[in-house]
Amino acid sequence: MSEPKATALKKALRLRARIKKKKPDFVRQESWRYDRLKENWRRPKGIDNKMRMKIKGWPPTVNVGYRGPKAARGIHPSGYEEVLVYNVEDLKKVDPETQAVRIAHTVGEKKRMQIIQEARRRKITILNLGEAKEEVKEAVVEEKKPEEAEKEAGGGEGKREAAAEEKPRRGEPG
Repeated sequence: MSEPKATALKKALRLRARIKKKKPDFVRQESWRYDRLKENWRRPKGIDNKMRMKIKGWPPTVNVGYRGPKAARGIHPSGYEEVLVYNVEDLKKVDPETQAVRIAHTVGEKKRMQIIQEARRRKITILNLGEAKEEVKEAVVEEKKPEEAEKEAGGGEGKREAAAEEKPRRGEPG
């Protein structure tokens, strides 16, 4: 990425962040009044609708004035363009200078590890690497559990048998 282009992008990202702070939370009309209505935005459409007519005291509606700068649209806060990756082949289309990858949630553990290794080799930024690290830790813990169970089963059998012999069964004189 060229230097002037990079500084312009950083400036656009800062401007987008500043605009986003001022942007209100757009809510569905009267969602605060009825439990059955979620706050998810729906455009007000009635002829006498107070939100549609932008009457003072009613929540603001979505309009083009809240939009961010064109240069920053679709760009991750890190400054990279986000690319969704499903397999190792998809990494070949990624430009490490301007793009970062997000591994799709449907990708399994084995293929995820292959994608991570290839991305590191190509020096490509992975945006959801934290989730992958958690999965790796869980996999390591699951691998250790069966080994520990075998050790306990092998060394603890004599103790269990001795305890069973000492303890009288119900109905037997003890």
